[in-house]
Amino acid sequence: MNMPEAVTNPTRRQAICGLVAALVAGGAVTTACSSGPSGGGGTSGGGGTGTGGAATPGTVLAKVADVPVGGGLVTGGVLLVQPTSGEVKAFNATCPHAGVIVSPPQGATITCPGHGSQFDAATGSLKKGPATTGLTPVQVKVDGANVVAA
Repeated sequence: MNMPEAVTNPTRRQAICGLVAALVAGGAVTTACSSGPSGGGGTSGGGGTGTGGAATPGTVLAKVADVPVGGGLVTGGVLLVQPTSGEVKAFNATCPHAGVIVSPPQGATITCPGHGSQFDAATGSLKKGPATTGLTPVQVKVDGANVVAA
C-alpha cells in the first residue's frame, strides 16, 4: 500500500539558516574567484553565523572612502564604522547573542536584525539586549586610502 508523502514546510529559522548558508557559500566562491588584492586566501571567519572578524594583519579590508562618515559597512565578517572623518573603527560583525551578522549603523546605533540587540556605533558597547555583551573590537588602521587589519 502506497502512503502519500508527508509534506513539511521549513520553519522560519530553517529557512533563514538555509539562506544565510547559501549567501556565505556564494561569498566564499566570489572571494576565491576575485582578481582583487589577496591577503593570502580567506582571511576572515565571516559569515551569517560564526566567529567572523579575524583578519590577517596587513589585509586590506576596504577603502576609507567606501566607509560612510557617520555610518559603516560589513566586509569579511568585520563591521567598519567611521564616526568622524578619517577615524575608522572595527568590530566583529557577529552579534554575541545568536551569531547573526549585524547591520551597519543608523545614526549612532548598530542593530542586530535577528533579535533587535543594539550597540553603540562608536564603541561597540551594548545599548539594548537580548545580547548581554557588546561587539568585539577588531584592530584596524588607516594606511593611505585603505583600512587594513592591524
